[in-house]
Amino acid sequence: MESWQSRLFSIGGLAALAVIFIALVMLSNALLRGARLDLTENKLYTVSDGTREVLSAIDEPVTLYLYYSEQAARSLPALRTYANRVQELLDEFSQRAGGQLRVVTLDPRPFSEEEDQAAQFGLQPLSTPAGDSVYFGLAGTNAVGDEEVIPFLDPGKEPFLEYDLARMVYTLATPEKPVVGVMTTLPMGGDFNMQTRQPTPAWVIDEQIGTLFTVRDLSPAVTEIDAEIDVLMLVHPKNLSQETLYAIDQFILRGGRAMIFVDPHSEVDQPPNDPANPGAALMASRSSELETLFAAWGVSVSSEQVLGDNRYALQVANRPGAPPTRHLALLGIDADGMDDDDIVTADLDSINLGVPGYIEVAADAPVTVTPLLVSSEEAGTIPSAIFRFLRDPATLRDSFTAIEGTRIIAARLSGEVASAFADGAPGDGDTEGHVASAVEPIKVVVVADTDILADHFWVTVQNFFGQRILTPWADNGDFVIGALDNLTGSDGLIGIRSRATFRRPFDRVETLRRQAEQRFAATEQQLQDQLLATESKLGELQAGRSDDNIAIMTDEQRAEIERFIQQRTEVRKELRRVRRDLDKDIEQLGVTLKVLNIALVPGLIAIGALAWVVVRSQRRRRQREAA
Repeated sequence: MESWQSRLFSIGGLAALAVIFIALVMLSNALLRGARLDLTENKLYTVSDGTREVLSAIDEPVTLYLYYSEQAARSLPALRTYANRVQELLDEFSQRAGGQLRVVTLDPRPFSEEEDQAAQFGLQPLSTPAGDSVYFGLAGTNAVGDEEVIPFLDPGKEPFLEYDLARMVYTLATPEKPVVGVMTTLPMGGDFNMQTRQPTPAWVIDEQIGTLFTVRDLSPAVTEIDAEIDVLMLVHPKNLSQETLYAIDQFILRGGRAMIFVDPHSEVDQPPNDPANPGAALMASRSSELETLFAAWGVSVSSEQVLGDNRYALQVANRPGAPPTRHLALLGIDADGMDDDDIVTADLDSINLGVPGYIEVAADAPVTVTPLLVSSEEAGTIPSAIFRFLRDPATLRDSFTAIEGTRIIAARLSGEVASAFADGAPGDGDTEGHVASAVEPIKVVVVADTDILADHFWVTVQNFFGQRILTPWADNGDFVIGALDNLTGSDGLIGIRSRATFRRPFDRVETLRRQAEQRFAATEQQLQDQLLATESKLGELQAGRSDDNIAIMTDEQRAEIERFIQQRTEVRKELRRVRRDLDKDIEQLGVTLKVLNIALVPGLIAIGALAWVVVRSQRRRRQREAA
């Protein structure tokens, strides 16, 4: 009877445990809805603080439509895996947005309404080897009907997936165009050519900025910068008054962002000719600087030295009929000279610069300097005065002074700085409304070159029946527009940088594979060397024969060939052994992982459970014996 009752109690206890377990699961689903624990090494499923700030600031509903051809992508496992990653991140966005962000996933099957909608949004399908069209793009709308589209979510851009999604949400949540105030002493908006008596068109970069932003032209003599301006674009600031410098200083300290272009020698700065003094234009300075503000920030750009670079020097045509010459100060920076972790420069391939300067940072600088463009290790300095009368670029090597390490050409500046005007406004020293230090860390991009903006450094412009056809051949425009776009975003958006990818390679397997391939290549090379040696030996034997029957092999030639065949057989056996060893090592590693995952961990759990049962049984037995 006791044995039957004990079994009954045991069954009842298990049933009670099952009921309690189910109740706890239901309770946790209700109380912990939305709670997550990210145990990945790089926190892949944890959005950054900047993204949280963007999502928490959404005031009006935003809807994102993820178009993914799930059925058509069945033959693309890598794309399916990345699609899961995108879906999970979008779900995380939705949960963090406080109900203001809705995510809709659609499968645009052939001839369906969803496919028509995807095409209307401008999404671009990917053709598979089977002939299917795979859509994998994102479209977004807001309450006022604005649209933003990512035509195709490229897995190659995964490190910037979070930024791209956050940027789309931010743009839809703030539908008004950002305001960019442009202050320049260069003819970016067009000019009048006195020689041809014809107006010159605006630079392409000026047109692109006007298309994407609301532009306000600012005079270099302004004494106040409107707070409605989101980003101040300051190009080639020459001979600015103290009042204008103070206005720039106060704008930045109050939280305004800025992109500043200075230059020790601007090739596109063409001083006007004076018929009464023909040499005045040659002697006029083409440099610009912002020394007053830079000194307060702990950085400087010399107007006396130009940066040359032997590696990045571009070839130019010196004169008709002469061979091209490498111009040490006309630089083509490739991806090695760009920050591949920064949103602005990550996807760029080349940026061309003309006679640039470089940024130096003081040891006690209050700002954090993040380089965007840097020189190579083969850089050096050249006096800027030489370029006023330069005729032959080859002569620049005579004045080139090599320097150690790289130099910064463009950089982000961020930090809490004090005003460059400690005593208040210049002149009467009025301190009413004066901002003595930054209300928040400043956000400034400094570029030590202005020629980067000129058309002939990055884009070809052709007139086709009155329409301008643009053909970019460098990424200067993308760099400038990307930097402005980034600076016009929220503080959180600016702070988002690249993330690690979710793809985790099997490092140990790859190491084994590389080692085996090295052994395989060495053995294969040995076979090729022996083959060449045998052919050479046969040639020598044939050339050394004195009889007329050269088409008939001698005994020595036959022996040499048989010896080679035997060696080739042995070498091929060695190649097969190396390949088997590779497979064996990888399979052994796979078996070890399977044992750990399938047997060891469950085994440890089972042993723990068994130990708990044994301890519990012994405790009950002692209790019965004591009773």
